[in-house]
Amino acid sequence: MYLVSKATKSLLAVLLLVAMISLPGFARDKYETIDATAYGTSTQLGRNVGVTIIIYEFSTPEDRQILVDAFQKGQNQGLVNALEKMKAVGRIQIPGTLGYDLSFIRMIPTPTGRTIKFVTNRKISFGEAYADTQSQSFNLTAGQVDINDQDKSKSGGVLYPAAQLIINKDGDLQLDLNQNAWRLSNIIDWKGTAEN
Repeated sequence: MYLVSKATKSLLAVLLLVAMISLPGFARDKYETIDATAYGTSTQLGRNVGVTIIIYEFSTPEDRQILVDAFQKGQNQGLVNALEKMKAVGRIQIPGTLGYDLSFIRMIPTPTGRTIKFVTNRKISFGEAYADTQSQSFNLTAGQVDINDQDKSKSGGVLYPAAQLIINKDGDLQLDLNQNAWRLSNIIDWKGTAEN
């Protein structure tokens, strides 16, 4: 029978701890992480799920310009194509899904805190595409979190699980939804130590 010394066991425990901390799921103190509860509205009323948004870094003004140019050239599909080519700047995790890489995250200062807007290209599952061919054009997940540093109870947001961008009658960009928006509440902002 092979006996392991106490020193070896301690070393293995330390190595395991270091490995866990370096994994994305355990790196909460490195990256900014926002936990929220998403509440269904309208036909999803009464349903709620936990949502976690992990921010590796904020997108640059150049990233934003790439998306604007892509939309002007190819509308919603041009935007989706550009998002697919961008590196992940964060991740959104929703129970029951594998989660999605966030391709664009923008932080906008407000008088009471800040607003964080995010978007990702949303993968359409085979079953959804088969059941509703129009849903294939609703291939974005987007959202916004409003963080109020002065009164945490006033923090909130919205999650758009299936959306596409369109130009409305006034010529402005607007989200067109295939599913109802989900209200974000119970916002907890873990700032993290990484420089954003």
